[in-house]
Amino acid sequence: MNMKFADYKEFLSPVLFKATDIVVESAKGSYITDVNGNEYLDFVQGIAVNALGHCHPEVVKAICEQTGKLITASFNLVNYPSTLGFAKELSKVTPEGMDVVFFSNGGAEANDGAIKLARCFTHRPGIIAFRGSFHGRTIGATSITGSNSKYRKYQEPLVPSVYFAPYPTCYRCPYNTTEDKCSLDCLQELQRTFDYLISPENVAAVIFEPVMGEGGYVVPPTRYVQELRKLCTKHGMLLIFDEIQTGFGRTGKMFASENFDVIPDIMTLGKAIAGGLPMSAIVSTKEIMDSWQPGMHGTTFGGHPVCAAAGLAVLKVLKEENVIDNVNTQGAYLKGRLLDMQKQYPAMGDVRGLGLMMAVEFVNPEDKSPSADALNKVKQYCLEHGLFTLSCGVYGNGFRFATPLNIARKDLDKGLAIFEDALKVL
Repeated sequence: MNMKFADYKEFLSPVLFKATDIVVESAKGSYITDVNGNEYLDFVQGIAVNALGHCHPEVVKAICEQTGKLITASFNLVNYPSTLGFAKELSKVTPEGMDVVFFSNGGAEANDGAIKLARCFTHRPGIIAFRGSFHGRTIGATSITGSNSKYRKYQEPLVPSVYFAPYPTCYRCPYNTTEDKCSLDCLQELQRTFDYLISPENVAAVIFEPVMGEGGYVVPPTRYVQELRKLCTKHGMLLIFDEIQTGFGRTGKMFASENFDVIPDIMTLGKAIAGGLPMSAIVSTKEIMDSWQPGMHGTTFGGHPVCAAAGLAVLKVLKEENVIDNVNTQGAYLKGRLLDMQKQYPAMGDVRGLGLMMAVEFVNPEDKSPSADALNKVKQYCLEHGLFTLSCGVYGNGFRFATPLNIARKDLDKGLAIFEDALKVL
């Protein structure tokens, strides 16, 4: 079927923003090919979804075998061996004590469910979220998203009893301090929220991205994350980690929480969980999950046997091919190359990230103000020269690197060469 990008305007809603007008025909590993035969090195990978690259053979095999046997009969009605098997294998790699899973379809749905679970367990209404965060676009997830006001436009009133605290963003510290002199003013601001707006005894949970995703790939100080854990424990508030973009090895650990030596009470997973198929999960302890009585939450497609089979294949490949070791090796190399470039190109204001979750923040060199214009010029040059990229950040000035976790050095070098050529032109 001959499809043109213009056809989409007639038949599909314009609400889903398109970063490019590329119509993709096929993809393999680190590369995608459009309907005209043009090949692009893909540094986006479905927004960190294809952790093993496009169409990994083990994932494709698992999907085909499962669809040949059963596609779905609804997990509400019957049980699937692949789904139980995936839950068991997942429990082996999740943080200690977090062994019980509820499968759903996408990240926003998982975050909605996590809020419901926290309120059910604590019998409290309040939720603390963070400015700069992104948790999805359903009404519930939008209510706890603070990365851009456009997501909330015309949607008020949203879910009540949600309060926002500042995310610990050291490069653009709102308290004009530096990381070496930090006294955790942002955590004190959260305490002031308790003093002025809502008692902590009325807060069900704090939902936090252990590395900020859409808001700019920001890595918080370890001390902040650990003190946040202590604060939640002190007041009986549940700590929810949104690991939808950070989970499954993206940061060089199976889950980003491991970088901070902190275990949350609830964790939400998605994106990379099923090798490119729509799946997400809420993971928690048996005690917390047992507060959900049958019928309090549900799903038609969650726990889908084909997605679960793909998820099992993902876990198998991560282990057998030592993928996380590759993340740390290539991630360190990537960060080193970017820091070297930063010395030459003043528009690169900040280089940050963990593992293969890396970002460059573009700025106006004169005053370090955010420069979406510089970012867009670099991104356009990359696209025109065969490198598929995506921006991030509240101000649209972050260049994100979300390569496959098993990326080869030659592909990483190829992409970095195009990126540096774009900087030279800029």
